[in-house]
Amino acid sequence: MSKKTITKIFSFVILTTSFCSLFSGCFSISSSQTVNDNRADGNVSTDYEKAKIVGAIKTDEITESSGIAASKCQPDVFWTHNDSDGGAFIFAVNSKGEKLGTWQVGNSKNTDWEDIAAKKNAAGECFLFIGDIGDNKRVREFLVVFRVPEPAVSAAGKTSNEKTPLYAESIEPIRFRYPDGSRDAETLLVHPQTSDLYILTKRLRGAASVFKLSKNYVPNRINQLEKIADFSVPAVPNGFLTGGDISPDGRRVVLCDYFSAYEIVLPETAKNFDDIWREKPFIVELGEREQGEAVCYAADGRAIYATSENINSPIIEVKRK
Repeated sequence: MSKKTITKIFSFVILTTSFCSLFSGCFSISSSQTVNDNRADGNVSTDYEKAKIVGAIKTDEITESSGIAASKCQPDVFWTHNDSDGGAFIFAVNSKGEKLGTWQVGNSKNTDWEDIAAKKNAAGECFLFIGDIGDNKRVREFLVVFRVPEPAVSAAGKTSNEKTPLYAESIEPIRFRYPDGSRDAETLLVHPQTSDLYILTKRLRGAASVFKLSKNYVPNRINQLEKIADFSVPAVPNGFLTGGDISPDGRRVVLCDYFSAYEIVLPETAKNFDDIWREKPFIVELGEREQGEAVCYAADGRAIYATSENINSPIIEVKRK
């Protein structure tokens, strides 16, 4: 466990203890519930079956699965990465947690990689977006998302200890800053149709902020994000977001904190995706989950997958009914 992860857990324990001293009836917290329990208020989604553990990450290379994304070009392939102490590597695993390969991302640096997203373009090409967006101390001048061609997975990757290089010329760094000062964030979303990027901040107090970077970003310069909304989940803290994904059809968003997932659905009558941030989020229960920071949709959108920041993390699957 990295020093950063220990700091995160310590901060969360201090925060939840403070809340418990303020609100009656909140005396203990288990790994399967957030500080407040909204299940009796009708906030649990009825669209999903009970969560199941379908595998466990079986390589010790992945010590803190901080983001996860399902490939849109290769069946039963998921991409993940470590947190800031883990080096500039991405890993492919299947739903059972078996390692399929390791790739070094050019000359990039893992300053604080927090999330990853996958996208297939109109030409059928698949790309990964790696979010170097963490800033616990809020001191970074700008942040970056690395856009890389998705590597091809082969059977040899299951047994190989080699780290295949992704050459620097194939990597596009998308640099940006916030319009109102530094923020900490762990959630990166890429819209499957528009290619717009979304960053959701991680806050111990108050709602998360939703920032957008249009697909018309300018390479080789620092772009400025646009704030489009504030967003809360039914938990305390209500803006402590650690990961997320947009469904392949662009109609749903799943987000998570350390314990639960939350889904919002775009109304059928909505013409603008950004209307989704006005909708009520529903809890998607993930069962027993420790230090959860990664969540994604399946490639076909028919399930949600989640991991945790531990060695040999379980892979959790929640199927749609």
